[in-house]
Amino acid sequence: MTANLSKVEFEAAFRKLVTSYSSGDANEDCVACEQCRRCKECTFCRRSSHLVRCHYCVESERCIDCTHCHEGQDLLGCTHCTGSQRCSRSAYLERCVDCSDCNYCFGCVGLSGREFYILNEPCDRTTYFKVTSGLRA
Repeated sequence: MTANLSKVEFEAAFRKLVTSYSSGDANEDCVACEQCRRCKECTFCRRSSHLVRCHYCVESERCIDCTHCHEGQDLLGCTHCTGSQRCSRSAYLERCVDCSDCNYCFGCVGLSGREFYILNEPCDRTTYFKVTSGLRA
């Protein structure tokens, strides 16, 4: 069927598909998720949408294979991240954007393969926890 579609038929079919996708809110194969929409194969998530294979995530959107993330958006393979966006394969990020393969970063943007950074500046482990605990208070 798709091989013989005209441009007009394609556009009509595409609009129909977008409309049908937009109207559904059901979760698929989720366990104990609360107030979630369009999540798939997730467990114990709350107030989130469009998650796939995530666990214990809260108020997050469009994340895949994440655990214990809060207020995350577009995360991939992250764990224990808070308020971060478009990060991948990272852990314990707070308010980070576009970071990958990072651990314990706070307010960082665009880093890759870093550990114990605040505002894209390196620091030792002790300083990191001292400064970030003050920033959270």
